[in-house]
Amino acid sequence: MARYFKYKSSDDVIADAARLGHRLEASKDLSPLFQSMPVGGRQVGNRLCIQPMEGCDGTPAGFPDELTFRRYVRFGAGGAKLIWGEATAIEERGRMNPRQLLISEETMPSLEKMLNDCRLAHREAGFSTDDLLLGLQLTHSGRYSYRTPLMAMRDPILDLVTIDKQTGQLVAADKPVLTDAELEQIGELYVLAARRAYQIGCDFIDIKQCHRYLLSELLAARIRPGSYGGCLENRMRLVLDVIKAIRTEVPDLILATRMNVFDGIPFKGQGEEFIGQPIPVTFPIETSFGACATDPLQFDLTEPLEVVRRLVDAGISLLNVSVGNPYACPHYVRPAEQPPVDGYHAPEHPLLGVLRHFEVTKEVQKAAGAVPVVGSGYSWLQDYAFEIGAANVKQGSCQFVGLGRGSLSQPDFAIHLAKSGALNRKTVCRTFSYCTNLMRTKDHPWGQYATGCPPFDKEVYGPLWKEAEGKRSAASK
Repeated sequence: MARYFKYKSSDDVIADAARLGHRLEASKDLSPLFQSMPVGGRQVGNRLCIQPMEGCDGTPAGFPDELTFRRYVRFGAGGAKLIWGEATAIEERGRMNPRQLLISEETMPSLEKMLNDCRLAHREAGFSTDDLLLGLQLTHSGRYSYRTPLMAMRDPILDLVTIDKQTGQLVAADKPVLTDAELEQIGELYVLAARRAYQIGCDFIDIKQCHRYLLSELLAARIRPGSYGGCLENRMRLVLDVIKAIRTEVPDLILATRMNVFDGIPFKGQGEEFIGQPIPVTFPIETSFGACATDPLQFDLTEPLEVVRRLVDAGISLLNVSVGNPYACPHYVRPAEQPPVDGYHAPEHPLLGVLRHFEVTKEVQKAAGAVPVVGSGYSWLQDYAFEIGAANVKQGSCQFVGLGRGSLSQPDFAIHLAKSGALNRKTVCRTFSYCTNLMRTKDHPWGQYATGCPPFDKEVYGPLWKEAEGKRSAASK
């Protein structure tokens, strides 16, 4: 049962936000969400974005599998005009899990089919693909690579909670970080991956800089020596070099980035109710991007907004805002009613997390100027996400409203909004973390369960949920 979400109208959400000391607006008029928007020389047909949601349903070799194709067909048929494809690794050793997609010479034909199937489904649902923007998120998982951590720096805070999958133990104290030469090679792999993405038909690519994966960690690498650490210019060196090279080699490819504006510090569950509390740290904090050095629970957007301005100057045409670290402080990233099986109960009302997303996104949109920004954090708002999203777009706080977990339960949300001005209540995501729980179950022959929405996509994910639940139960005995 819902612990926090008791609302009967968007007015109730607004009143609760006021009780929590914040101002929030909603609009019954959803027309701002159905206005077109220019992005990188292309016209995008509406302001509705499907966020980069991994299905963890690729093959061990990184090919899309049956469920991957199904998911993109459903996204294509759903009516959203900005489909932000999921994290796709630029090299095998940089994959986050053993079923993450990989863009390589071998996988290119299958990834191209996945994109083509998505566009075909869009046309067959009665939509033009002329104003559809479809891309992939290119990633290197760095510290969170599933084979072994490939770290940009030794972080005295995150090292305390980083598990080396090779050993099952905390990362060894003497484990080396990636050298400057290795980072340069990874930069070349990003450029190669971008060329491949363009060849298979991506309209845009996201150079991923969030959730403390490799490029995100570099933004925080103040204590790293050499050309890629220390001052902000050095910390941005790799991503700016990558952007420059891609613009030279693939000038027609639209460049985007989903970036963290705040990393935070790790939380651990405490007490009988297992409520998350920040782990003890020593001040000042040097390795948390966007966090106040003397109080890492508070945001300091000075550097993140400067990064935004430099990215725009370098040629980024689309930005997507995120906060937090799903492995260390997930309540920042995805406000939810219930935590995942391996998580803690949030130490705050989820609405505060949603409001935090909105407030920082507004500041990013100001810094980005004419470059459109995708807002995140909407799924917890359930039935009222798009009334509030329409108000945010109307106010200019963002230009696109992104739906993540909610798109797994209701990939056709755009169609329902256009027809009735509301979501289909029967399949609205309730943020009970079923999808995350399924994803976190690793006792599978391929090392990873595929994830989706067991409650509202029962025919496909119900059996997987029962199987995974049985294995979790057996493991706990």
